[in-house]
Amino acid sequence: MYPGTFDPITNGHCELVSRAARLFDEVVVAVAASPAKSPMFDLETRIRLATEALADVPGARVDGYQGLTVEYARANGLNAILRGLRAVSDFEHEFQLASMNRNLDSSIETVHLTPSEGCAHISSSLVREIAGMGGDVSNFVHPAVVTALKERLL
Repeated sequence: MYPGTFDPITNGHCELVSRAARLFDEVVVAVAASPAKSPMFDLETRIRLATEALADVPGARVDGYQGLTVEYARANGLNAILRGLRAVSDFEHEFQLASMNRNLDSSIETVHLTPSEGCAHISSSLVREIAGMGGDVSNFVHPAVVTALKERLL
């Protein structure tokens, strides 16, 4: 399972899912409601965009959820949580998250993958910022996401 807000889903997210799909029989991209983060897109839109962006990845499926990630994993019979580490600055937060999840349910492992060099600089927040200033984000996101960003920001 690859949980996150995916607001918006980026090519970096897609690359990690694609690589994880070679390691696992199925990768569930679990889109978190995350109302406290005030996402740009509602949950249904984020699920639709992730589904479109990942349509060509065999073994990947997208689902939405509310609540604790570890509870979603347990309820759906998932035994691993996949997280991406872009930079050393991500490590402390991800380490805390993995430790907390292990304390909540020790049967669910956390697996970390690092992005390829071509995707390490991409983040949803930077994509939103660039798009918000009228910049071209087509190298960082799926074409459906480019369209959704343009429609949302007009």
